Amino acid sequence: MLIRRALSGLFVVLVAAACGDHSGGDVRTTATPRPVVGVILPDDETSSRWTEQDSPKLAQALRFAGVEPLIQDADNDEATFTRIADDMIGRQVDVLMTTPLSPAGGAAVEAKAEAAGIPVINYDRLSLGGHADYLVTFDNVDVGELQAEGLLNCLGDAPGARIIELQGSPTDNNATLFRDGQRRRLGPLYDNGTLTLVESHAVAGWAVEEAKAAFTRILDAHGGRVDGVVAANDGLAGAAIEVLRDRGLAGGRVPVTGQDATLDGLRAILRGDQCMTVFKPIRDEAEAAARLAAALAKGDVSGADDLATGNTHDVASDRDVKSVLLGADLVTRDTVRRLVTSENAVKAEDLCTDDIAPVCAELGILVN
Repeated sequence: MLIRRALSGLFVVLVAAACGDHSGGDVRTTATPRPVVGVILPDDETSSRWTEQDSPKLAQALRFAGVEPLIQDADNDEATFTRIADDMIGRQVDVLMTTPLSPAGGAAVEAKAEAAGIPVINYDRLSLGGHADYLVTFDNVDVGELQAEGLLNCLGDAPGARIIELQGSPTDNNATLFRDGQRRRLGPLYDNGTLTLVESHAVAGWAVEEAKAAFTRILDAHGGRVDGVVAANDGLAGAAIEVLRDRGLAGGRVPVTGQDATLDGLRAILRGDQCMTVFKPIRDEAEAAARLAAALAKGDVSGADDLATGNTHDVASDRDVKSVLLGADLVTRDTVRRLVTSENAVKAEDLCTDDIAPVCAELGILVN
């Protein structure tokens, strides 16, 4: 079931537990008698959303929902992800919430949690072949369709336009879904020659440096000619834009898509370097995950089931995972103010600095 802007509210700010806290034992103390939800987020490099938005919003939402958050960052490292999970399971958290780095790593951790009797929520991405009880994410096929729509709008009437795709990590199921959504719109156009797919490259681990190297290689192999770039998130978009700038092709000469509505992505849009991004309201995702986790932590499985009214099919294990699926929005230069800053997802004072300030003034994005 698609939920758009269904969840809202004000929350008490919580400073998340530090990643270095590995003291062992049960996390419940006289200071924290409430149920504990362990959360493992992936990193702060592949997308700044995890530290800019998810971590603080999850902390706020979980505390407001009546549970104690223990939030840590895996630094995009599988061994660190496993170590943190083992520690949280050893501490007997009431619920484990993870954004897995890979299907195999996520599934291994989920099997341990299952053996310990700890329910698992996959947050934002599914562990294919895993054991998660629930999934909270966005309709990621829809996200891919929005990226394709944005690219087509920016290309305009350009028959045979040459497109390079920088797709997300091949180990991330979300990346597969983004691509599926893109191909619903772009696939027929590739097939009939309206657009020309130059090459599609899946960037391992969403690594920006690999994306830059791959994009450079593809450009060089095709005479430096490109008319549009499908970049699966704002980080990959930034990599493509850097290469395009070095070749005098930035500033909107080559439309580039994105996703996540990060601060850098929005600045690139306002500068004219990036065509669009996708705004996924992380507040809604965090609140949905917090409500679900709180229900499970308090033993209310039927209440959790009432919240997770959708299903996501895990093709690796051929099972349906109970899910909360949220909606997203296409963001362009003209809608930054309405869709992002007006919802306080990104603060105008953070966005409208240096060369961006005059553009913000022009668009009515006001700094308090």
